[in-house]
Order: sequence, then structure tokens, then C-alpha cells
Amino acid sequence: MNQPELHVLAVDDSTVDRKVIQKLLQISSFKVTVVDSGSRALQYLGLDEEKNSDCRFNDLKVNMIMTDYSMPGMTGFELLKKIKNSSTLKEIPVVIMSSENSMTRIDRCLEEGAEDYLLKPVKLSDLRRLKDTILKTGPDHTDQTQTRKRKHKIDQSQEPDYHDQTLSPPSSPQHAQTKRARL
Repeated sequence: MNQPELHVLAVDDSTVDRKVIQKLLQISSFKVTVVDSGSRALQYLGLDEEKNSDCRFNDLKVNMIMTDYSMPGMTGFELLKKIKNSSTLKEIPVVIMSSENSMTRIDRCLEEGAEDYLLKPVKLSDLRRLKDTILKTGPDHTDQTQTRKRKHKIDQSQEPDYHDQTLSPPSSPQHAQTKRARL
């Protein structure tokens, strides 16, 4: 079976991180476009505030956007909000990448509409899982997103209170990431 080539827009201000994510995406058979900021991503997507800019890339379909959370200027979270508030782009899955394993940040991104939150360094297995998710989503993608968000809220209400001294937080960032991956 011949799978369609999926196009990912990768956004990261770090040259090294951009090259790493680009290589991992290429190994996973994604077509990749990399940009160094949230404003460049908006230009590429045709959403920039400067209407006179060159929007020659609008014909290229983007199947997923992967963005670093912490960037100067526009953060990945701000980029996520702009994309999700766009009538033309809100259906594109956005994945946030960060080296910080903050449950508050993760929850905030997922509630705002992020498809996933990946801890850096991003692994090949993360990208394979994302690719499977994208290929499985079709016209009923919004239903699946709503179901996942409801499940996230249910899971969140069942999570133990880590402020209680008798309980401990997840054993590792990977444990927390694995838990989020099941959502």
C-alpha cells in the first residue's frame, strides 16, 4: 500500500534542534519545511499580518505543524492559538515540543488544541506514532479530537494530588509523556 507523503512544517529557533527534527522527520518519510520563528511560520502559512508579503507557499498543503514552545518573539503556544483561531488552518494538527516537562504547560497546550506535546529530545518513535495518528484521522478528525479532550479532562480529574506528601509524581518525564500519549 502506497502511503501519501505527509508535509510537516517544523518551527524552532535553535539551528541544531531544527536540523535534528528535520532529519528525524525525513527518516520517517515526511516532507519537511523548516522555519526559525513563529512569525515565519505564519508567513509560510499565509497568516502573517503583513498582507503585502509573498504568499507563494499557500499551494503546499501542510499536514502537521511541529513547533518549539520557547522561542523569542512569538512562542509556540502563541503560534498554536493563532492557528487554532484561523478558519482556514484550525484543522491542521499542531504538536508542541519542549524540554520542560511542566504538567501545567502540557495541559494548557492540549486544552488550546495541540495534538500532542513532545519532550525534547524528540525520538523517532514519537514521530512514527504521530504519523500513524495523522494517517488514521480522516473526516471524523474533529470528533476524535473532542473525544480525546473529554478523556483528557476525565483523566485529569482522576489524577492524584501530588501535593499530598504520601504520593509521589510520575517516576520520569518519559512516564508522564507515555501517559499523555495514551490520551
